[in-house]
Amino acid sequence: MPLQPGLYQHYKGPQYRVFSVARHSETEEDVVFYQALYGDYGFWVRPLSMFLESVIVEGEQVPRFALIQAEPSVFSRP
Repeated sequence: MPLQPGLYQHYKGPQYRVFSVARHSETEEDVVFYQALYGDYGFWVRPLSMFLESVIVEGEQVPRFALIQAEPSVFSRP
């Protein structure tokens, strides 16, 4: 798996729990399945390439999501 499950912080501050990388059924694009740890604790998917990209904040390149704490996967493969 190209992405470690665990707690991540978005560059704007909120934290998220990443569960797994999944594959889009129509495009076969890899997407990240994750949950917001604020508000209504909604579940989201985002293209893996976008999740891993860097953004420019005040002239500095920073990761869009930064790993805070790795966790074991809650999903397993046979």
